[in-house]
Amino acid sequence: MACVCGLLTSSKEPVPLKSISVAVAIRSFVADVTVTLCYKNEEQSPVESVFVFPVDENSAVYGFQAEVNGKTIVAEMQEKQQAQTNYEDAVAQGQEAFLLERDSSSGDVFSCSVGHLPPGQEAKLSMSYVQELPLEADGAVRFVLPAVLNPRYVPAAEASSVTSRVPRAARGELPYTLSVSANIHSPYGIEKVQSNCTLGPLEYLGPDRTAAQVSLAEGQQFERDVELLMYYKQVNTPSVCVEAAQPGAQPGSLMGETTVMVSFYPSIPDSKEQASTGEFIFVLDRSGSMSCPVSGKLRSPMRIDSAKETLLLLLKSLPLGCFFNVYGFGSTFDSFFPDSVEYTQQSMEEAVQRVKALQADLGGTEILAPLKSIFSKACKPDHPRQLYVFTDGDVGNTGEVIAEVRSHSPTHRCFSFGIGEGASTALIKGIARVTGGSAEFITGSDRMQPKALQSLKRSLQPAAQNISLNWTLPPGLEPVLLSPAPSVIFGGQRSIVYAQLTGKQQPSGGTGSVCLQFTLRGEAFENTLPFTLQPNSDSRLTVHRLAAKARLQTLDAAGRRASDEEKAKVVAVSIQSGVVSSLTAYVAIHKELGRPLQGPMVRRDGPRDSPFPRSPDPPSLPHPWHIFLSLQAAGQGWCLPGPPPDSLLLPAAPEEAPLLQLVSLQKADGSWALDGALASVLGVKEQEAATSLPGQGVDAAVWATVLAVVWLHSTSGDQKDEWELLEGKAVAWLRARAGETPAPDPPPLHADPPDHVQGGGSLTIPSLVAAPPARQPPTAVSLTLLAPASLLLSFEIGEGNLFNCTTKGKIFTAGWSGAL
Repeated sequence: MACVCGLLTSSKEPVPLKSISVAVAIRSFVADVTVTLCYKNEEQSPVESVFVFPVDENSAVYGFQAEVNGKTIVAEMQEKQQAQTNYEDAVAQGQEAFLLERDSSSGDVFSCSVGHLPPGQEAKLSMSYVQELPLEADGAVRFVLPAVLNPRYVPAAEASSVTSRVPRAARGELPYTLSVSANIHSPYGIEKVQSNCTLGPLEYLGPDRTAAQVSLAEGQQFERDVELLMYYKQVNTPSVCVEAAQPGAQPGSLMGETTVMVSFYPSIPDSKEQASTGEFIFVLDRSGSMSCPVSGKLRSPMRIDSAKETLLLLLKSLPLGCFFNVYGFGSTFDSFFPDSVEYTQQSMEEAVQRVKALQADLGGTEILAPLKSIFSKACKPDHPRQLYVFTDGDVGNTGEVIAEVRSHSPTHRCFSFGIGEGASTALIKGIARVTGGSAEFITGSDRMQPKALQSLKRSLQPAAQNISLNWTLPPGLEPVLLSPAPSVIFGGQRSIVYAQLTGKQQPSGGTGSVCLQFTLRGEAFENTLPFTLQPNSDSRLTVHRLAAKARLQTLDAAGRRASDEEKAKVVAVSIQSGVVSSLTAYVAIHKELGRPLQGPMVRRDGPRDSPFPRSPDPPSLPHPWHIFLSLQAAGQGWCLPGPPPDSLLLPAAPEEAPLLQLVSLQKADGSWALDGALASVLGVKEQEAATSLPGQGVDAAVWATVLAVVWLHSTSGDQKDEWELLEGKAVAWLRARAGETPAPDPPPLHADPPDHVQGGGSLTIPSLVAAPPARQPPTAVSLTLLAPASLLLSFEIGEGNLFNCTTKGKIFTAGWSGAL
């Protein structure tokens, strides 16, 4: 018997999708993508195939066409039910037909149907979309080509999700190939391009390095998300792009007027002031899929373990005086406390111990019930409520969840975190967008902790108020916003606004400006961007398509609750712009066949790579889809479908990292105790730490806190963004203990202690001495009382290189003295 290879249906028939090619054109912070799917029917009968795939939630899908027998068939945008009817009628009549539609329950899932493909026939389907690209914390502009589409869990009472009805392929068994090429342009210069996949050489197209091209190396399968990180020489530069109307479009329509895309980078001064008020509710996904690795890389942490470590850091970073609670959800949900409690040493200790015991043991992924429970509880007066949602995003009722969150947006702000490849961008970005929060994704080698702590840092900063947009345009020209004006401003984050310029046409050389105004701590700020009114001509109408997507997100917000009038507006905007919505679809029909095709039609469903098992399956489906079984090799590090949660054998907990051990010991007020646990982390005996006190009058907790801060800087400097808030609490506590008496200037290098020194102490910490040789570690730490109410921190690096700092300023901000 011959060995059959590749992905097969239950009847051992091949799937007809053969290759995927992707062409990406990146212009600074916008990507225009064309994906071409090549099909071939290798069977003896006509075939119908459905390929389901993920697309980023912010993508505007604007083009679809098919090529059959050398003839190009451009698809037509229609109301979805009409498009589906036309497709089904064509297939029933033996005509080749193609349908591209968005999943009704989620804006980031699309399906491509190929109907009645004749035996031996080839077909090429091309889809085009544009999307804004996010800016990462390290300055990288990030493009992701999604490959992994996890099945979306749907509550039993709901209709099943399209993702549960399609095949699932094991890694290494995908029956199609992938090619990706990218052309990158930035007026500020391209420094480098990195990827989680193997790339060919980066080729610059000119000496100024403002244009380059790169391709994915041959031989790679589309079994994980393809990520490109572009590093430009400048990224935080505000800009205005003015795009001309579509030729022939009706004046006054969405495509018939000049459209502008305004990118602000608000300049907000750093503030040492942090709010001590607020209600912080952490919502943690504890479904079965959270027991899988964050990525397919060797020794990648489990999603639940990474989330627990992040939650521990967040709890330790909260300010005294706030309120908090922790929810876990799956098929059911629970919370640490019946209602949010005040952040004290006792409540923090209880929460930390419970976090350490959490497991991914709550079954499915039903997030709506815990959110409704949170929304039903009264908010604390003068304590703005902030939600931090951590999930792998495998839900199927995304639209309903976003609608519920939107209805409570005046009193709740959501910061969301998508964990692992395949997390729903529609859910993660949607709940953040409608509440004025921010969304982050953790994939590959990303660490969740710095992204979560950055979000907490933003939420603790004073909020910008009285936010407004003011336009200065020539007489007869008026701006019409196509996207909501900014309602929340975060320093260092881009804020994008789309608008039409309607009215009298302006002569060449005309100019205008737009000003973003807001107040912060009572001080007024302005960000003004001048721009030329001479529009750029872009045959792809990139800005118009993105503006249409923004407009559709606003109009389509009501979802199933929308009125007939609201639905009609969605359909009209979608058809005008060619951007797919929840109520429209693209359909293409090849009518030029000599005669109707004969023979029974076979249905095939194209696979989506799925390394992660889903939580409990939804009910059996009556639809005749072929379901593929996928067994992943345990040696590859992928998750295997396991027993029900109540009989799940949990792996041994990973050993706690030294940084996490130190963080666990910090008290709610920011201090550390001088005890055996701290000494163990420092690598010394408790008696050594106790006898190193610089004088009888020095509080042991002060000495312990200084040692802890020094340890953080000396051993975990590359993770500072994870413990920066912890250090801030420690320094604030030290300042309060030191008083406000000014400290004298630090002594010069190699100077003898000044006469007024009242005492001194030192402690050699082995863990610091054992630091990597690339950085000479402190060999001793000493605390000296220079005045009754001030502290001077001084330690030696190498031979005679001292670092000195007082608690009047933030510890270590002055830098090192001497060479490292």
